[in-house]
Amino acid sequence: MRTARYGSIGPVGMFARLLGAPAPEDRARLEVVAAAIDRELAANIELASLWDQTHQAVVFENAEFSRHAAVLRRLASGGFDFELLAEVYSRMPSVESAMERRGPVNSIKPEDKTIVETWEGDVREAQRWLRAAVGAPAPSAWTLLLSRLRGGRNRPNGR
Repeated sequence: MRTARYGSIGPVGMFARLLGAPAPEDRARLEVVAAAIDRELAANIELASLWDQTHQAVVFENAEFSRHAAVLRRLASGGFDFELLAEVYSRMPSVESAMERRGPVNSIKPEDKTIVETWEGDVREAQRWLRAAVGAPAPSAWTLLLSRLRGGRNRPNGR
């Protein structure tokens, strides 16, 4: 897009960057990272569903979150609940253990089923937060300025 004729667009963009607006390349990176983690969460929900049907223990995927957690924490907007996502991944080993435990006659204990179902619900909630963070519009220069004047630190990209 050529902006040479519009003299105010360049300074407004520069002003927004000074106030902490994410760079366009950061936005693209956030979309790539969020898509990878979202696919991984979707696969884990499918694995939990498979366990529910077959009662055979499964091993969840967690490589994408491990690879991209620092980038996601740095680039995600203030409204994103990163802690929920981190908690979902930290609880994976206990959920896998609950899938493996068996009661009498190879039955599944109700408390283990509750652990798995609660985790699955939290995964779905984390997915909603992740998708909302990517779909959220970038804050305007005006919003960033007001936030800064109110004493907030609105530099989600850490620069």
